[in-house]
Amino acid sequence: MSIKSSLSRLFRFLWSGVDGLRKILHLLVLLFFFTIIISALSSSSVVIPQSGALVIQPAGIIVEQLAGDPFERALQELMGDAPPQTLMKDIVDGLEFAKDDERISAVVLDLSAMPGGGLSKLKRISSAIEDFKQSGKPVIATADYYGQGSYYLAAHADTVYMHPDGALVLSGFGSYRNFYKTAIDKLKIDWNIFRVGTYKSAVEPFMRDDMSVESEAALLAVLDQLWVRYMSDVEAARSLDSGVIQDVLENLIAHVEAMNGDLAQLALEQGFVDGLVTRAELQQLIIDVAGKTEDGDSYAGTALGDYLPQMRMLQGDTVEEKNVAVIVAAGEILNGSQAPGLIGGDSTANLLKQARNDDAVSAVVFRVDSPGGSAFASELILNEVQALQEAGKPVVVSMSSLAASGGYWVSMAADSIFATPYTITGSIGIFGMFPTIERSLDTIGVSTDGIGTTPWAGELRLDREMSADSKTLFQMFINEGYDDFISGVAMHRGMEKEVVDSIGQGRIWTGSDALKNGLIDGIGDIDEAIVEAAQLADLESDSYGIKYFAQELGPGEQLALDLMSGAGKLGLDVGVFSRKRSSLERLADVVEAKLSPLVRFNDPKGIYAHCMCDFQ
Repeated sequence: MSIKSSLSRLFRFLWSGVDGLRKILHLLVLLFFFTIIISALSSSSVVIPQSGALVIQPAGIIVEQLAGDPFERALQELMGDAPPQTLMKDIVDGLEFAKDDERISAVVLDLSAMPGGGLSKLKRISSAIEDFKQSGKPVIATADYYGQGSYYLAAHADTVYMHPDGALVLSGFGSYRNFYKTAIDKLKIDWNIFRVGTYKSAVEPFMRDDMSVESEAALLAVLDQLWVRYMSDVEAARSLDSGVIQDVLENLIAHVEAMNGDLAQLALEQGFVDGLVTRAELQQLIIDVAGKTEDGDSYAGTALGDYLPQMRMLQGDTVEEKNVAVIVAAGEILNGSQAPGLIGGDSTANLLKQARNDDAVSAVVFRVDSPGGSAFASELILNEVQALQEAGKPVVVSMSSLAASGGYWVSMAADSIFATPYTITGSIGIFGMFPTIERSLDTIGVSTDGIGTTPWAGELRLDREMSADSKTLFQMFINEGYDDFISGVAMHRGMEKEVVDSIGQGRIWTGSDALKNGLIDGIGDIDEAIVEAAQLADLESDSYGIKYFAQELGPGEQLALDLMSGAGKLGLDVGVFSRKRSSLERLADVVEAKLSPLVRFNDPKGIYAHCMCDFQ
């Protein structure tokens, strides 16, 4: 045999071995990923006990829409590092499913991790709790500490428990902000402000060191209404004497002194809670109602996060041949495309356009929860609302907790507008701001000079003082924007322009007052809005579905998350794909949230319809 032949046979043997090893490794990799996928699929099929409690444990504030890019947020949730937020719809859906589910014997509301949410959202959930109670199944509320928002929900439970070392903290509603006028002066910044509206208080922190008399009056009128409703709702739900909450707060020192400083005993004594129990005692109390787990260590139950996906899958698609579309617009209104939790002039308009081009959509409910923002972006969204109407598809706006300023701008052309008595709306006004820092630069020896071909060539620079003509021109833009705003309201609402101006001027209103002033058509929540939209589209009752339009995960993103979830279930460390934020980064998030109304403003003309409605 020749050397060449021998070498050939040797290389064929080696290649055969390498190729076989490659196939084996390929098979092992496929088996590995197959195992992960099976693990991910099986992990989503949580076994619901045949009898037990539904545990609803809201984390963070209650929202209409989870904030952030859908993939990034899902990744953060997988890593356990997502900003705490809970969808109002998830809680409402869970209660509706559980009402007729024979496996659910009770509902446990664990409210320890819930700081609050808009009053209209809390009212929507409390109505769902009351509806669930019609089934005869008990609702048990528990928390170590109750805040004002969490207690509003707890008050609607059959039984309210609190830890013996806990406290119920009620304070009333208030609106407090930082004012920067003196700081701006000390920094030698010229903060040029342009506005229309006596009550347009969004710019006051930059031109004053305190709240104006007009702003105080408007705010107090709204806060008083909301607080009266809060107290009456809670007192009615708990069968308390009218005025007990106000009495406790006005005489808090005396009440606490009588309880030897024990806030938990005060809550029990006044009837706000039914019992003060340790966690071990609470476990036994719920076991008596819901039964034990198989190992007997705890009460039988299922978490809302496990229960909802299964029930929604069993429920099937809510989409029919003809549908009412639901589109949520939550957050500040900014120009361009924005992630959920913010309203983008382009991205939100695109969702409305999708509904317009969808032959299965007969009408649209536009759910608005926004303080406003960019006037230009608001107009883009309004244009798309009008395009829907021109296409023969009626639009009904459902206002959530807040639909003010730009939030009202995008709503005003709707065929019908619903708000709750707790909604904050109105704030029909316009403002613009342009700071210049030429005096600040001069302090450190920096000057600016140059030449241009026209008087406008060097205008609107941060390092140059605004000229008188620039200020005049900017104010003209603001005046025109306000005139467009009130003219649009007058036209769409069938009102006199002078009347709109009198209830405009940047003043905020509750939903009840908005109805009296003609700014909305009715008091109701999203359910009433859906029924109204169906009727306007001549859809028979029970003959239509509901189709939700929102930014969603792409197929590749969903596959990646499923693989990572499956890997996690197998005990593999998926933390390599992400990292937890440091304490410094979390602090930066808090600072960014405070500064975001200024940092994120991006209207191309610098004109904003925004309500700084930060009520607590």
